[in-house]
Amino acid sequence: MSRIVLKAILGLLMRVLFRPKVEGVERIPETGPVIMAGNHVTFIDSIFLSLVVRRPVFFIGKDEYVTGKGIKGRLMAWFFTTAGMIPVDRDGGHGGVAALMTGRRILDEGHAFGIYPEGTRSPDGRLYRGRTGVARLALMTGAPVVPFAMIGTDKVQPGGKGRPHLAPVTVRFGAPLDFSRYEGMDRDRYVLRAVTDEVMSDVMELSGQEYVDVYATKARAA
Repeated sequence: MSRIVLKAILGLLMRVLFRPKVEGVERIPETGPVIMAGNHVTFIDSIFLSLVVRRPVFFIGKDEYVTGKGIKGRLMAWFFTTAGMIPVDRDGGHGGVAALMTGRRILDEGHAFGIYPEGTRSPDGRLYRGRTGVARLALMTGAPVVPFAMIGTDKVQPGGKGRPHLAPVTVRFGAPLDFSRYEGMDRDRYVLRAVTDEVMSDVMELSGQEYVDVYATKARAA
């Protein structure tokens, strides 16, 4: 009930303030497990994704978003968990494994799981090399991958911080990708890279971003 109420209120505000253009949403399967993989340009991408998709979309978020103290901390925890975020300690030594297993559990339960293969927000608006977690999930669960692109959300919240600005936003979905031909090959690193690159190629085509064949974390550090 909380999710329905939150989505109704925020969805109305979003339509009034931002009037997002949504393309290809009918390509998302209405039932069954599905991986939604897209670019990541700002903090609020997951919120827009959850609001424009009819079915609930779950995604991984830092546990610090739900561990705050006081009234503000409790409100933040309620908001993010209601929006579909599942908190995981991604900074620990086993953070990547925990995130992968959480995603697998969500998909095994027949839900939609949102993931950003770049692993972090783009430091400069370009599209960076994808991590192979999206491929592992697809091959382990057999779930189709629906690529998507967020366009303009970086103008709504530049730098991922501060008060949102009014700016046009487009959320574009591509055709589902079926990787059943690689069934049982989720430990083959060459297959994982090929699957990931295919997903990122579709994301690039949808977003129109310049592609950079290095990891975003390395570019951010540099």
